[in-house]
Order: sequence, then structure tokens, then C-alpha cells
Amino acid sequence: MTDLKASQNSLSTTAAQQEVVDNAGALNWSYPEQGQQEPFLLPITVSSDAIDHYGHVNNAVYLKWLEEAGWAHLNQLEVTLERYQAWDVAMVVHRHELDYVGPAHEGDQLMMATWLERHNRISAFRRFELKRISDGKTLFKAYSHYVCTTMSGGKARRIPKALTECYDRACPSG
Repeated sequence: MTDLKASQNSLSTTAAQQEVVDNAGALNWSYPEQGQQEPFLLPITVSSDAIDHYGHVNNAVYLKWLEEAGWAHLNQLEVTLERYQAWDVAMVVHRHELDYVGPAHEGDQLMMATWLERHNRISAFRRFELKRISDGKTLFKAYSHYVCTTMSGGKARRIPKALTECYDRACPSG
């Protein structure tokens, strides 16, 4: 993941989106594990710069939103780039599985949900789901596997205890 630099054009919270954030269950998220925290929610308004020549959101934009949602969730857990630097840690993508289920269009109000599914000594596994607020339709799902490395040299390492403690707040079962 890279540092969160959310575009103000594509990410803005409206009163309607805040109501959805407050009532996340109404969108029936697919988080499967009993005992997991509610998903972290990131409201998204589709801007014109997200639209490709087919007239819908470009596939690469979904990946950008995935990254922004992941960082926003980490920041909520008090995991910042500065803390990663202090720990000499980078959680790097090993694999993304992306399912494009339906198109989004300019002006659509969307909600990206993300949650940590599990983590172990060297890896973290995260789910994402994007829904259109107006009809609750799922447009995108993703599953990501991140591996812990040193930031200084890129070598695999164990996830430090301080980071594991942050992850445990979102995913108590590990």
C-alpha cells in the first residue's frame, strides 16, 4: 500500500453517505466471520476523471479506491506511514483478487467497505466490497493478501507486536 492521498474530487462525504455510514448494516455487507468488527466504510462520489472511454469507471480506479480504503482503515486503527517507518515495516501486496461485478457511472454515490479477515505472523488478509448507495447493488469485490517486509531492505519479516495489536482491534480472532 502507499500513503493515503485521497483525491478530493472522488472522495467526499454527503449527508446521504453519512447516513449510510451510520447504518452500514442496511447495505448487507458480506463480512463472513463471527466476532469480526463492522466493516470500515469509505464514501465515494464518482467524478468525471474516473470515467473511461466506455462511459463507466475505469478498472484501475477501483484498485485506487481499494488502496485508499485500506489506508483509511489503517489510519483509523492508528497505523500510519510514520509508524511503519519507525517499525521498519512495509505490508506489501502479494496478491489481489478483483471481481468487477457491475459498472459505476459519473455521479454515483458509492460505499467501499473493507475489513481485515485475518492475520498471522507474516501476512494480513483483507476483503473489500463496493456498493452503490441508491440501490445497494454490489459493483466490486476484492480479496488482498499482504506480506510483511522490512521497509529498509524489502526482506520478509514477522509482523511486529505493536502492529499485531492494532490488527487485533479490527480482527480479534487473528
